[in-house]
Amino acid sequence: MKVGILGAGQLGRMLAIAGYPLNHQFGFSGNNNDEPASLLGCMFTGEENIESLIDFADVITYESENTDVEIVHAINQKVPVYPSEKSLFTTQHRGREKALFDQLNIPCAPYQMVNSEADLKQAVEIIGLPAILKTATEGYDGKGQFLMRDTNQITAAWDSMNGVESILEGFVDFKRELSLIAVRDTHNNHKYYPLVENDHHDGILRLTVAPAQNIDECVQKTAERYMQTLLDEMNHIGVLTIELFETENGLVVNEMAPRVHNSGHWSIEGANTSQFENHIRAITGQPLGDTTPNHPFCAMINIIGKVGNTDIVLNMPNAHLHLYDKEERANRKLGHINMTASSAQELHDSIQKLQEFLPNVDN
Repeated sequence: MKVGILGAGQLGRMLAIAGYPLNHQFGFSGNNNDEPASLLGCMFTGEENIESLIDFADVITYESENTDVEIVHAINQKVPVYPSEKSLFTTQHRGREKALFDQLNIPCAPYQMVNSEADLKQAVEIIGLPAILKTATEGYDGKGQFLMRDTNQITAAWDSMNGVESILEGFVDFKRELSLIAVRDTHNNHKYYPLVENDHHDGILRLTVAPAQNIDECVQKTAERYMQTLLDEMNHIGVLTIELFETENGLVVNEMAPRVHNSGHWSIEGANTSQFENHIRAITGQPLGDTTPNHPFCAMINIIGKVGNTDIVLNMPNAHLHLYDKEERANRKLGHINMTASSAQELHDSIQKLQEFLPNVDN
């Protein structure tokens, strides 16, 4: 099939790399011919890029939950788009996301929508502090967020939102951050990857360990139950990711993403079928692949801001380098490193060898 992708970043790039062995072709809509996916298929830019993508594609998917729903709706009249408009509409707005969690009895942080400083003051009185004020839409990698610890921060917090609709979320006291990636096809088949543990610095994911260690089977099953409920409710086709907090009182869902996800990049070398291949299989009507890890221990390190000495990676027999062909810039995701190991000690030693890529992350 000819697969169109709205966007031409690293996710589109890795989707195409995974899809070519399945005999698919790829096209991308983007801003210019220098984007990470631009050499991986037909690149459509300029004013007519969406129409050109529609003319090219048998099926279309997207890289980001910030994709315009109206554009997806218009495309869907001519070419099927997966995941569905409902998935996109829900996940691109934190308030709608939280409301769906409430509707489905999925635990999440207490929240209040905020449209003014007066709203924020009232929300703080209801939820209490500490709490996190976030833009309702378009925040990612820690952007558009303000951690409030004291009522004298109300004005500064609201000013930081630049007047846009926001959400105040109660602070969750958690032991660690986890995520679950799953995939659903058009025949309502589901596949789940193991829960993974994520470490962030300055709001950006730096390290993922897969599978997360010391996870009770009932915790995995609980996360899968939440995931299945969401997949089915939204009639979601493709990969869906939910980020969770592990707390003393169980799992609390933080947010979700209707796409392949940074915390699933380990699956390229670490699982029998990567998240990228499974997403392509799902949207093209092919059988879903096995999600079982093919090594007992895996990890992924993001390369942020500066590429660094990649020879260290290439000299390690159990490390795999993935660069995205992006120019260096502060806090920009330039690539990632996947590691596989047969023991926890081997994985720990491998991570230690790559510490220059992991500032301010304890491991």
